[in-house]
Amino acid sequence: MITKRIIPCLDVRDGRVVKGVRFQGLGDVSDPVSLARHYSEGGADELVFYDITASAEGRKLFTDVLRETAANVFIPLTVGGGIAGLADFARVLESGADKVSVNSGAIADPRIIGEAARRYGSQCVVLSVDAARAGDGWHVFAKGGRVDTGMDALEWIRRGIGEGAGELVLNSIDTDGVKRGFDLPMLQAVCAFAAVPVIASGGAGSAADFVRLFREVPGVDAGLAASIFHFGEVTIRGLKEELAAAGIHVRL
Repeated sequence: MITKRIIPCLDVRDGRVVKGVRFQGLGDVSDPVSLARHYSEGGADELVFYDITASAEGRKLFTDVLRETAANVFIPLTVGGGIAGLADFARVLESGADKVSVNSGAIADPRIIGEAARRYGSQCVVLSVDAARAGDGWHVFAKGGRVDTGMDALEWIRRGIGEGAGELVLNSIDTDGVKRGFDLPMLQAVCAFAAVPVIASGGAGSAADFVRLFREVPGVDAGLAASIFHFGEVTIRGLKEELAAAGIHVRL
């Protein structure tokens, strides 16, 4: 049986962890290094770091914070934000990341996915997709969820996987920070064809939301959340105990 992963997400702006609702109204939460250490010691399977304004502001990602975090955390670390080419992949991996998440950079130039996969291996390339409902489907958004590209999300994900992405983080803008549960219809649509690990992001409000996620979308490999962990509403260990009690295989 495949072990389901629980992954806290740290959205970083100006060296601080922040959190908003539907990608808006960002408020200060904590120091990223100490928070990452807290999650690592608390049973998280991996961590995801996003420099959420790097792409929109056209600047490089926060390698100083990344280096300090990597020196203090010993679980897999995925990092994204402002990734626009192979030089950015190299810089982030050399700073201690295990995997690199690419979003707006891949939309601007999809070739970056294949180029990075060939140089570093598909396992290092994570395609992060910010999507929101549009009619009967979903559109891809760029620049930290600020720009509707008009691209069909399912078609983009198929292309990204075909280019060589080894993992997918699917961020639902509609459910982000709302705490009413994950976007199950969108996840079901993606898991119906995706042949790489899928990480569900956006909407977790309780341990029950994770139980429902893994039961109703068994193809999902991991659940990612921020607010409920950051503000102590749910602990990683407590969540895993509830998942195990529900018959969902997790690392305790």
